[in-house]
Formats: sequence, structure tokens, C-alpha cells
Amino acid sequence: MRQFKDNLLRGLLWLSAFLSVAVLVMIVGFIFYKGIGLISFDFIFGDYSPDGDGGIWPMIVTTIYTVLISLVIATPIGILAAVYLQEYAKQGRLVRLIRFATESLTGIPSIIYGLFGAVFFVTTLKLGMSILAASLTLTIIVLPVIIRTTEEALKTVPGSYREGSLALGTTKLQTLYKVILPSSMPGILSGIILSVGRIVGESAAIFLTAGTVAAMPDSILSSARTLTVHSYLVTQESGDIELAAAVGIVLIVIILAINLSATYISKKFNRATNK
Repeated sequence: MRQFKDNLLRGLLWLSAFLSVAVLVMIVGFIFYKGIGLISFDFIFGDYSPDGDGGIWPMIVTTIYTVLISLVIATPIGILAAVYLQEYAKQGRLVRLIRFATESLTGIPSIIYGLFGAVFFVTTLKLGMSILAASLTLTIIVLPVIIRTTEEALKTVPGSYREGSLALGTTKLQTLYKVILPSSMPGILSGIILSVGRIVGESAAIFLTAGTVAAMPDSILSSARTLTVHSYLVTQESGDIELAAAVGIVLIVIILAINLSATYISKKFNRATNK
């Protein structure tokens, strides 16, 4: 009977894994089937043209801008907040309340963040519809993800590492940046990867804060559109599924390249830490 239960559970696990992979392959396969015919050098690196013959280079540049600006702001704030909550703050009701609030923020729909960004960054701070306003809004969106994943990564560092470092006469700050942070870096990078995926895939918040101008941005204060917003607008305005799928292919490649780079960096940190 026990063997039967084990086999049944193993079969259910394999079935779940197969269904998950099958759905992913179907979605990606459909996108590539519909859009691969439009992928070309001119499509990727050409300027946008309303008649549909242009490229998506301005949208790629805008997407890269939003990712870089959001991460530059959110990463240090998120890591420092997580370090304080995990390593310095006295564990009590206040810390539990902060963690609860952080976890709750991850479940808020992005349109709510977009409305806040439109009211606060665009109108109150007078940044206008701009890449900077969108990036600040996205910073708020990904900040809870970075905080929580960094906290979990810090928890995986064995207590013996801290005790051994302090026993050698180092200060708590030296232990933090020489022992704890390098050891937890793979987990921190995982949080950053998740944040990149959230930023690249966001559309509602960017639509309300960056605008829909399909042109090369002159600066971070320019209004522009990202790849996801462009894909949405193309589908809505002209119903061109092939063009939207081609944009989706570019998005998949960008995310894949970022993930592979982060994985490579994570392995480098692991090797350096284990030496």
C-alpha cells in the first residue's frame, strides 16, 4: 500500500511538471509561430513608423531605460532594508508589521500603482508623462520583491559564519559585507531577476506614467512607450497579432539574456565564496 501511494504521488508530480512545461511550450511556441516571420534587423533596430513598416528600437531603448533606472533605485534600498530587518532590527511586533505590509504590497494590482504614480510623480512632482515617472513607479512595485527575497537569502546563511567571523575580531559591519552578503548573493540575484521580469512585463503602470509616444526618448524626462505597452497598443489599434507576437519574441530574448547573465554572475559569486 505504501509503495502504491509513493508511486501515485510520484506520478502526480511528474504529471504536474509535464503539464506546466507543456503549457509554457505551447505559449512560447504560439508566439514564435505567429511572430518569427517579422523578426529582422530592420525590425529590431529600425525607427518606428505608424504604417507598420518601421522597427521597435525606440521601444527597446525605453524598456532598457526603465529597467536600469528602476533597479538602480530599488536594489540598494531593498537590500539595505532587508539587511536592517534581518540583521539589526529587534525582532518584534513592529518588524512583523513591516514584513506583513511588504508582503501585502506584492499583491496589489499594478493599475493601483499606476494611478498612484500618475497622481504623485506625474502631477504632484510635475515630472509629467516620462520615463523617470514610470521608473519611480516601477521601483515601488519591485521593492517588496527585492526586500523579501533578500531577507530569505540572508536567512540561508548559517549562523556559524557570523559567529566565526565575529570570533576572529571583525566588526558586525565587516562581517556583513565580507561574509554574509557574499554568501547570500545568489539569492539576492534571484530577487533581482524576478524584479527585472516584473519590470519588463509591466504595462498598466507604465501606460499611466510614461505615456505612449512611439519615438526615441531624448532623456529620462521624455514620454515614451515600452515593448509591452507597444504590444498592447498594436493589438488594440490594429489587431495585428503577428506584430504583437514579434514584440513578444524580442521580450522573451531580452529576459532570457538577462537571466543567463544573472545566473553566470551568481555562479561566479558561488565559486568566489567557496574558495
